[in-house]
Amino acid sequence: MLTEIKDVRQIPEEGFRRWFRDDEFDLIVFYPSSDSNEIIAFQLCYRKDGQERVLTWRRRGGHSHNRIDDGEVTFHNKMTPILVADGVFHKEEVLQRFRSASHHLDRNLVRFIEESMLSFTNNRS
Repeated sequence: MLTEIKDVRQIPEEGFRRWFRDDEFDLIVFYPSSDSNEIIAFQLCYRKDGQERVLTWRRRGGHSHNRIDDGEVTFHNKMTPILVADGVFHKEEVLQRFRSASHHLDRNLVRFIEESMLSFTNNRS
């Protein structure tokens, strides 16, 4: 069940950030300011079992889907995690799991994320 992390670090040029998490998801939502309900971007991270993926949406730029390379290297020190291109977003599967995890969150926020997921079009099959 997604719960909000309080006192999230704020970076002024990125907008106001809210962060929700559970064992399966991290949802980071960006707003223009702390008193706004207008979503300007979000990142939904899922498969936190070592094959983590992220669906990103930005008001200016649309969607992207990536894998998170955690920076683990066999013969070197751990590097900074980075986003790398990833294939198909299995939206029905992720949507179903997200609905189960978010049933107690603000309905407008959940609806926005769900509609965004449904509107995502995979670039390759």
